[in-house]
Amino acid sequence: MRVFSCNFAAFVCFSLAGLAPAEALLATGPALGTPMVPAQATAGTLLVRSDDDQALRPMPMLSTDVAISVTGLIARTAVTQYFHNPTDEWLEGIYVFPLPQNAAVDTLEMRIGERVVVGEIKERGEAKKIYEQAKAAGKKAALLEQERPNIFTTSVAGIHPGGTVGVRIEYQRELDYRDGGFSLRFPMVVGPRYVPGSPTVEGFAGTGWAENTDQVPDGARITPVVADPAGGPINPVAIQVTLNAGVPVTVASPSHAIRTASKDGELHIELQAGPVPAERDFVLEWRPAPTDAPRAALFTETFNGETYALLMVMPPSGEALQAKRLAREVIFVIDTSGSMAGTSFREARTALRLALKRLSPRDSFNIVAFDSTAQRLYRRSVAATPERIGHALRRIEALTADGGTEMLAALKLALDGNTASSGVRQVVFITDGAVGNETALFDFIKSHIGASRLFTVGIGSAPNGYFMRRAAEAGRGTFTYIGRPEEVQTKMSELFARLESPVLGDIAVQWPGVVTEVFPERIPDLYLGEPLVMVVKASQLTGAVHFSGMRARARWQQSVTLSGGAAQGGIARLFARRKIDAVNLEQGHLRRELGREQARVQVRSKIVELGLAYHLVTRHTSLVAVEKERSIPAGEKVKPWPVPVNLPAGWEMEAIWGEDQDDASSTAMIAMMTKAAPSPADKGRKQQDELRKSAPTSQDALLVALNQRLPQTATSASLLLLAGLLLLGVALLLRRRGRA
Repeated sequence: MRVFSCNFAAFVCFSLAGLAPAEALLATGPALGTPMVPAQATAGTLLVRSDDDQALRPMPMLSTDVAISVTGLIARTAVTQYFHNPTDEWLEGIYVFPLPQNAAVDTLEMRIGERVVVGEIKERGEAKKIYEQAKAAGKKAALLEQERPNIFTTSVAGIHPGGTVGVRIEYQRELDYRDGGFSLRFPMVVGPRYVPGSPTVEGFAGTGWAENTDQVPDGARITPVVADPAGGPINPVAIQVTLNAGVPVTVASPSHAIRTASKDGELHIELQAGPVPAERDFVLEWRPAPTDAPRAALFTETFNGETYALLMVMPPSGEALQAKRLAREVIFVIDTSGSMAGTSFREARTALRLALKRLSPRDSFNIVAFDSTAQRLYRRSVAATPERIGHALRRIEALTADGGTEMLAALKLALDGNTASSGVRQVVFITDGAVGNETALFDFIKSHIGASRLFTVGIGSAPNGYFMRRAAEAGRGTFTYIGRPEEVQTKMSELFARLESPVLGDIAVQWPGVVTEVFPERIPDLYLGEPLVMVVKASQLTGAVHFSGMRARARWQQSVTLSGGAAQGGIARLFARRKIDAVNLEQGHLRRELGREQARVQVRSKIVELGLAYHLVTRHTSLVAVEKERSIPAGEKVKPWPVPVNLPAGWEMEAIWGEDQDDASSTAMIAMMTKAAPSPADKGRKQQDELRKSAPTSQDALLVALNQRLPQTATSASLLLLAGLLLLGVALLLRRRGRA
């Protein structure tokens, strides 16, 4: 089968000849839609041609509308996913998609024509049971599950032939504020993840390309199949933002071209190109005039008789506390795995060059590079002399990106317990975070951070925001996002200006009234330009809160009156989201104290209680919506349709799913000290075979109608090479027959 696409007006319709991928796609004419020519295709339509039918037919597809409303420090977002079914089958759409890692998801609505079915929060197992029972009874149903704080799955049963079912999801989140400017990021695609470990006996318990392993028990649920880019981009997204900043602001997007309009004191922002493919995170930034920048902001909400508050306080600027530049030991960690190949790796090397050139002779440094293994440039940190910097720059030029993503090995080298440094010890971790074993990494960081501080730099069009932010929190550092090459200079300069400045530490807070809980529980050190943001639950909150701390041996004090704060809905759920994050971070400590099973039960119980009390989707609670009446005809079977996703913009398909993996396993390390051993045996061919066996007929998994590939960061070299050669031979034979 050949794949064609006319996804958007801005994209060129591909020629009907010469675009066939090597692998035959699994679909047949009757399972697809009514024949059409490319000129008839609407935005987002994917046209395919089956082997037994020369007509082009539309495949099932997904489109998304995003509406973001910003008030003060909070953004309320509604995401409506439209599952379009041009086939003559009843389908079950299954879509794995990202949301911001701090999103508090509280609403699910299923929309069929004029009808709206509102979802209810249930314990995850109960919600899944309700959904499956509704599907078996011939009712339309929708289920929203959390796989990670930034990865969710929508399942929609009963998408009627020729019809569309809409699923509306709503959440709120806190905005990011740093250096006098606000920003928000809306992620659009779940990139391929490295899934380490040995396969578990359960095998595939999801629709992804990976197996569940002992290190990533849900690997099959966080690895949606990636559509071959040769077929053109899919899954169009339209975005609109309403910004009520309260003061005049300048607005920009480093990720997409936008247009703005002002009305009634609000700014209305939309994408200049209209709908865009879900392949790159959307980033919006705005900045008030320096005179209008907030020094403190307070938002409150009353929920179930309790008062909740979101408080932001800006410490004094660097000019107020001048001090000599800090002497530092800096450990740079650079990800050289296959997922970084292309634009991301070029950005990463540029960022590392800039960082090295900013070091002074008073500093010391080292470099750790990792893919399937990790190596240090020097046995121990060395003085940042011009000679050493020049040597390191030459080694950086020789680095290449391929192989696996053994991040734990890199962390072990960077956080090796060395606390003998006379200066501040900072670890700068440059990566896209494309891993599936985040929990194990967080546990290691928290237990080994010692006197170091960890600063993550997220590189590329769609980094794993959950890993980047949580790793920085566990390492008492910060997260910086670099999405495009032109941002590297500015973002790295801002980061190192902060790291070279004295920190605000020993922060203490005195609350008036009766404060029940505060998050963060442990206040981190603050760097230049960073605010202190706290979420509070209290039975009584009056008077003033007093802050104090030390910067460059100077005492800092500030008081904020807890009155006159703006009323703002959603603060209680933001509090609950933070509390859930804190419970998850304590899991490693509880395992050591109570044992693995008892810790798991205790953490699960706390999260279920919070999810049900605050109507939130969590790892252990889900939203489910079921229509009252049966709509699927008796005897009709609902066919599963896992929605494929785009490859993130700038990623290179061959670097992730390379054929000659043994040769590529660790060439990035040659430039460091010694050549690394080949990457661990890879599971890809077995995974691909299992997925194909799981589809009794080609119609049962219409998604497999898109060319699926598996990342080399989780698959076996020899098997993949042999199977790839066999498939290539079959494809060439079929192509010759077709030409004949």
